[in-house]
Amino acid sequence: MSHTHQLSANARVGQNNAFVLASRRALANLRYLVGIPIFFLCWELAVRGGLVDGNFFPAPSAVLKALYDLAQAGLLLRDTEASVLRVTVGFLLAAVVAIPMGMLLGRSPRLSAYTMPLIDIIRPISVIAWIPLAILWFGLGDKSAWFIIFLGAFFPIFTNTYLGAQAVQGIHIQVAQCFGASRWLFIRKVLFPSTLPYVIAGLRVGLGVGWMCVIAAELISATSGLGYMIQIARTTIETEKVIAGMVVIGVIGFAMNAIMLWVERRFISWQRN
Repeated sequence: MSHTHQLSANARVGQNNAFVLASRRALANLRYLVGIPIFFLCWELAVRGGLVDGNFFPAPSAVLKALYDLAQAGLLLRDTEASVLRVTVGFLLAAVVAIPMGMLLGRSPRLSAYTMPLIDIIRPISVIAWIPLAILWFGLGDKSAWFIIFLGAFFPIFTNTYLGAQAVQGIHIQVAQCFGASRWLFIRKVLFPSTLPYVIAGLRVGLGVGWMCVIAAELISATSGLGYMIQIARTTIETEKVIAGMVVIGVIGFAMNAIMLWVERRFISWQRN
């Protein structure tokens, strides 16, 4: 009977601990989000009180009206879909190339010695500098934007994967060799799981950089997308639409980061434990 009571007491303690952890998470999330409405409220009051010129920095109410007008006209959905599709294509292309390349060079010192100097020269070049060549090679439109996004996302993904491949513990390699693991089995059971936390970190950073790159590309070399929408609003001096586009960009970027955090928790929870 005492053993049963002990188990029941342990169960109650576990439930209490779970409740405390859930309460702390909820409080942390509340603190994380409470600053946003306070910021917008101060912004609105500053414009209405004349502390800020509404022509140059419109109030949130004017930005919301601009968002509503753009949504009613169908422009917001069209441009958002165009930008998200472009960054998805460019990001996936970068991941498909960068992850295998990073693993290969990370585990091949001889090949890395010949290749990494070239990569280290290209990496610091801003993607903005590539836009004229992208237009020259691919013309205006999606292909040039894909190329710019690819460049922006490639290097964070490649660098993290490369470092992850180099960080594989020697004991794991020795065990695989002792058991006579084939090259494919080594990649699948040792290299990829060991490198996965680095890969996901690179994907998270690469997606954020790619999202910034698509806006930069659309400002110059596209006829649709959120960057293009901002550029048109700038030429017509509709500042509220410019800020509306910036708000949408920020919200989508926030959502992308949240998705990558979920992926991280889902696939490498074992590392956290």
